[in-house]
Amino acid sequence: MSPTSETAQGGRRLVIVESPAKAKTIKGYLGPGYVVEASVGHIRDLPSGAAEVPEKYTGEVRRLGVDVEHDFQPIYVVNADKKAQVRKLKEQLAGVDELFLATDEDREGEAIAWHLLEVLKPKVPVHRMVFHEITKDAIQAAVANPRELNKRMVDAQETRRILDRLYGYEVSPVLWKKVMRGLSAGRVQSVATRLVVERERERIAFRSAEYWDLTGTFSTGRAGDPSDPSSLVARLATVDGSRVAQGRDFGSDGQLKTQNVLHLDEEKARALAASLADTSFSVRSVESKPYRRSPYAPFRTTTLQQEASRKLGFGAKATMQVAQKLYENGFITYMRTDSTILSDTAVAAARAQVTQLYGADYLPEKPRVYAGKVKNAQEAHEAIRPSGDRFRTPAETGLTGDQFRLYELIWKRTVASQMKDATGNSVTVKIAGAAADGRDVEFSASGKTITFHGFMKAYVEGADDPNAELDDRERRLPQVAEGDALSAEEITVDGHATKPPARYTEASLVKELEEREIGRPSTYASIIGTILDRGYVFKKGTALVPSFLSFAVVNLLEKHFGRLVDYDFTAKMEDDLDRIARGEAQAVPWLKRFYFGKRGEEAASGGAADAGNGDGDHLGGLKELVTDLGAIDAREISSFPVGDGIMLRVGRYGPYVERGEKDSEGHQRADVPEDLAPDELTVAYAEELLAKPSGDFELGVDPVSGNQIVAKDGRYGPYVTEILPEDTPKTGKNAVKPRTASLFKSMALDTVTLEDALKLMSLPRVVGTDAEGVEITAQNGRYGPYLKKGTDSRSLTDEEQLFTITLEEALAIYAQPKQRGRAAAKPPLKELGVDPVSESPVVVKDGRFGPYVTDGETNATLRTGDSVETITPERGFELLAEKRAKAPAKKTAKKAPAKKTAAKKTTAKKAAPAKKTAAKKTAAKKTTTATTATAKKTAAKKTATASKPE
Repeated sequence: MSPTSETAQGGRRLVIVESPAKAKTIKGYLGPGYVVEASVGHIRDLPSGAAEVPEKYTGEVRRLGVDVEHDFQPIYVVNADKKAQVRKLKEQLAGVDELFLATDEDREGEAIAWHLLEVLKPKVPVHRMVFHEITKDAIQAAVANPRELNKRMVDAQETRRILDRLYGYEVSPVLWKKVMRGLSAGRVQSVATRLVVERERERIAFRSAEYWDLTGTFSTGRAGDPSDPSSLVARLATVDGSRVAQGRDFGSDGQLKTQNVLHLDEEKARALAASLADTSFSVRSVESKPYRRSPYAPFRTTTLQQEASRKLGFGAKATMQVAQKLYENGFITYMRTDSTILSDTAVAAARAQVTQLYGADYLPEKPRVYAGKVKNAQEAHEAIRPSGDRFRTPAETGLTGDQFRLYELIWKRTVASQMKDATGNSVTVKIAGAAADGRDVEFSASGKTITFHGFMKAYVEGADDPNAELDDRERRLPQVAEGDALSAEEITVDGHATKPPARYTEASLVKELEEREIGRPSTYASIIGTILDRGYVFKKGTALVPSFLSFAVVNLLEKHFGRLVDYDFTAKMEDDLDRIARGEAQAVPWLKRFYFGKRGEEAASGGAADAGNGDGDHLGGLKELVTDLGAIDAREISSFPVGDGIMLRVGRYGPYVERGEKDSEGHQRADVPEDLAPDELTVAYAEELLAKPSGDFELGVDPVSGNQIVAKDGRYGPYVTEILPEDTPKTGKNAVKPRTASLFKSMALDTVTLEDALKLMSLPRVVGTDAEGVEITAQNGRYGPYLKKGTDSRSLTDEEQLFTITLEEALAIYAQPKQRGRAAAKPPLKELGVDPVSESPVVVKDGRFGPYVTDGETNATLRTGDSVETITPERGFELLAEKRAKAPAKKTAKKAPAKKTAAKKTTAKKAAPAKKTAAKKTAAKKTTTATTATAKKTAAKKTATASKPE
């Protein structure tokens, strides 16, 4: 499938890529004989609902979009929003001599190319064109050297798609019935959620332990300088040969788990420090070792996401969005890759830049080669690096903002990967002395000096732990020898408490998933985005916190679908899918075992090698698991004991705590804030919530209507309402709705009075009419008290004005010009410092829809879990980065074409109305057709039985 010599000499060629941005860049690298068009992602997929399935299919096929009884045949439909693009591609194809399918070179891109082939049905020669960077040389080489479509890759992607559809469409409805509508389950997203929930369970079960030790500052007695300090700080290591207990020696239950260590409490530590007041110390030993650190491998997808999170504060999704723009505009190579390999061209470019920027001393004799560490990596791909055979320095790119910062990170990492090792020395000094009671004590200090920084001149990797020491950090110790006398300048007593395991961040969750071989690295960003969007996880700073809802979902999956969220089974499933991709296993027998279980085993007729076996992973199929729902107790899986008879329950409208059974004596119930971290729900806090007033408060009887007035705590806050008589019509033409009003912010459920309630329910109040007879009313709205006259609203400064403002005062307010903004800007709620991208000060402000961060150009609302009090500068910068990444590119205004002089002005003028009339008729016809089509589509959607759980 190579371009024919005949066509190579002339003719037109259609090149189809995935995105318009990529099409625009590539078009500039090809000659006039090429038409470059975008498919705009997938043009065809499994149906999102039964309404999209062709009428010839019935039953389960309509619900799943997959014919499970006939070898799992997928039902593909052209996406509704892609039909116009497909028509355009067909029109373009009609006038060309060759077709080049130039979608991305991974499984997803190969599948898109296959779908284009299936839908367009070209009658001209077809070529598969692949490239991993968008440069002129790479694009022209790709045109000259096309390959065949890789059907094995297509089949592998299709198997994954079918598997994910079956998992999502079978398990998600179980969550709808037993937990809450609108929830979803997924092959990787559910396991990722379980990881976050398990970490929170560890934090809840954690019991802190206290331990003490000593820190000594010892002097050599001589003058020091930066290269040879005069003193060193050392920590107590042993007492009479027994190691002093540190945090690592305690279990999560707060108990000592290491044998033969000395656990010092405060009293013992202070006594020991006092006994060392007059002790003479000396150097017991000095151990020096050579230090060598090799450069880090070039970036692959996951390591880029991790470093962008640590160094730039980007979430995984924001990182991929920025990287996509860099790739499409020709700045970096393809950003979805498992490989750390650099091409010979890239190695040469990196080595040339090392010599140019750092000198020959920093260049190793031979190029560095990095072996892939990711299982089943697609090694045909390259690592993420700057594009071209000569790397542009960040300053040469002309990039700004987030794109500049990410490119700089990639460029530094790539160049550093071809530099020499960093070398130096690591030293451990042990200091001995005798306490007053004769006990032998030993302090220990460790140091590190770097004599040649090597690659660290260009790049040093970050760390997930903000307190961790980075590789280029030096700790210089005095030059001492065994037997040297030292004097103790100070010995301090230090108390410590063990800490619960840290919550996952996006970076550490990506790392955990990759280490467990769960999912594919290219999907991690979308997986994390999904569990955040679904409300299973929210952020506090950079930490991922599971919601109470996710506890209920994971509880159900563990108890009734344990195999589906088992880490080893999920990893093995990934391995099986990769074996199918390599042609070592067949897709249909594997899917039969997964879906039908024993029945699938029989249908597969002995092809056990085609799917995992030996681990009990095919004892029961997915279909069997979702059929028996009677054993699932919805209340039980959504209930979690807090202590002292208090239960946390996850209800339809959110989490709440409850003591006792409903309608029983002493029953208490209170809502739990949805942004509360589960490990913060202690018995004491639950008691505090239950002690707050809740339920209905009878305020008295309205003397006018005779109806009972009550105060309630509703989903949207406290309010007052009237209880209508039982015979009051509630539906139909004569239906009567009870008067209801929200409490003012200054009011509380347990203090509001009948008088207050009647005043609130009297709103809106008619203040009077203006000279033209237009009525003016005083109303209480979402954003506070205001006046309304027709469509003209004016804010009031005080809630009490709603009841006291006179017509004259209202007319005076309307006589003033309407302010199109606030009279005076409110001061910021918090200052976060200077944003590293915009280089403008970032502050937290109070907006119409709640607090938000802004640098003056970009605004980002605080998310669930964020608060003004706890938000850090890094979290503020991350929110702004994510908002910028989502912002559409600014369109450049097109220059209007020069007007041509009409040959016959009179004719042109007369023809214009006719053309306009025809255009109007056509437009009207199109509008009518579109409206009818929309109505049909809406009706069809209403009949759909399946939602979109994936």
